[in-house]
Amino acid sequence: MSATTKKPAADVTKTVTDAAAATTAQAQKLFADGTVQARAAIEKSVEQAQKAAADFVKAGEEAAEFSRGNVEALTQAAQLYFTGVQDLSRQAIASAQSLSEQTIEGVKALSSAKSLKDITDLQSNLFRTTFEKSVADMKALHEASVKLAEGSFAPLTARFTLAVEKFSKPIAA
Repeated sequence: MSATTKKPAADVTKTVTDAAAATTAQAQKLFADGTVQARAAIEKSVEQAQKAAADFVKAGEEAAEFSRGNVEALTQAAQLYFTGVQDLSRQAIASAQSLSEQTIEGVKALSSAKSLKDITDLQSNLFRTTFEKSVADMKALHEASVKLAEGSFAPLTARFTLAVEKFSKPIAA
């Protein structure tokens, strides 16, 4: 072979080698760039997943705390109710005892009456005072019952109001 035929082969080899080197460099650059982009995308996804997990945990903690508050309000309402019912029962028993004592005194007074007019007057007086006391006691029991209902439902009403306020707000994005 002559030198002239070897020269083009050398040029072809050099051209192929140069092209291979350039292609390899481009491939390495693309791979490196792709790796950097993939790493950035993975890191961003991990950050978003961590934030979502933290938000989920926070929401769970808030729900648990809210539920705990509901249980506490229910317990407080029940305690207020049962304490109030005991007080109402004591008042009713005291009222009944007082009326019984008043009736016994009236019967004693009737037994010592000397005339029909005295009996009529004593009986009328006894009926009037017993009726007035009964009405006054019933009014007091009614007022105490209303106060008991308002007081025992107050913790539940407060929790309901809080729930409406809390859950009527739009969810933060």
